Amino acid sequence: MENRKGTRSYAEKRPAPFFTTFHFLFSIFLISAGCGAPGEPVPPTPPVPATIKDLAAHQAGDGVELTFTLPSSSISGERLPASPAVEILRGNTKPDGSADAKSFRVVYTIPGALVGNYQADGSVSFIDPIAPEETKAHPGRAVAYVVRTRASQKRASADSNVVTVRVYPVPAPIASVEARVTESGVELSWPTPIVTAAGEPMPAIAGYRIYRSEIHSPATASPPQELPAGRPESHAALLAASESNSYRDTSFVFERTYVYTVRSVIQVEGKELESSDSQPVTVTPRDIFPPAAPQGLVAALLPGTNPGTVLVDLSWSINLETDLAGYRVYRSEQEGVRGQLITSELLPTPAVRDTTVEPGHRYWYTVTAVDRAGNESAPSTPVAVDVTQPAP
Repeated sequence: MENRKGTRSYAEKRPAPFFTTFHFLFSIFLISAGCGAPGEPVPPTPPVPATIKDLAAHQAGDGVELTFTLPSSSISGERLPASPAVEILRGNTKPDGSADAKSFRVVYTIPGALVGNYQADGSVSFIDPIAPEETKAHPGRAVAYVVRTRASQKRASADSNVVTVRVYPVPAPIASVEARVTESGVELSWPTPIVTAAGEPMPAIAGYRIYRSEIHSPATASPPQELPAGRPESHAALLAASESNSYRDTSFVFERTYVYTVRSVIQVEGKELESSDSQPVTVTPRDIFPPAAPQGLVAALLPGTNPGTVLVDLSWSINLETDLAGYRVYRSEQEGVRGQLITSELLPTPAVRDTTVEPGHRYWYTVTAVDRAGNESAPSTPVAVDVTQPAP
């Protein structure tokens, strides 16, 4: 097409192909250079904790106790900056006894900041409670578990090894435990359970297990916070087993605070199963028990070190108390009256000499024993001594 002057119109002009391609590539270069500008922060990839491989499980009362080692490093071998959160997954089993992978559901999540509350001796321990009514309806039902950890919301670790455990009805928790402190032991007693946790008649009790933990904080400290769901009592250790519904703890120490719990034990298919913990009883034994009164007090009148003086030599049988602190010796000039101490300090040995006696007087002596708690025994049988003038 030509205009009136015979020249081509502007609309018919076309850019050369080389310049079109160059303009396009140059635009792409500018866009790419802008996206990769130096110094722009790139968010770090969150670590993925290593897989747990030692998950173990067993029935613990009306629940299943899971134990495992918490991972401390990522799958790439780097140390995790903090404890990861833990997810507990429970599932069912197939007719052949294998775990049904599609049935697993998260039943509890332990935040990373609270995982330490469940750790003891290098392992995490968690109890997943199961309603007694479920166990009653399906006694011996197999339950499957896996656990996984998560250092971020974006990605969790791989599932742990799968564990299965059969759950049976167990005795109802013991409602109360009574404790009585004596000089030589803490005597515990409790009623015999007669029903299961679901209220059914109880099979024969095979025995009991007594657990004890110690509270190291002062008795005047504020009450401890409630334990989180699924957490076993911290630092509780098996103290002893008993065939009867009573036990005497002779390994206690006065002035320390102990927490006792008791579990019933039954036999199911050749295995021993424990009930859940009884109501705990807290005991702080106080030493209010004085030593026995000293025995065998004898007195002898002897010449003093200076001419014309005499002294009274006293001795008695040693006390057998392990917490004995010493003895006190009293002297009186009136029968039946304790009188005054002849020494201001406790005597470490069962003997003393009274060098302050005067001739012509009659004295009555008694001895008491004192323990380290300050408890003083009853007085010994008194001994009377007539002090005579020494012979020239």
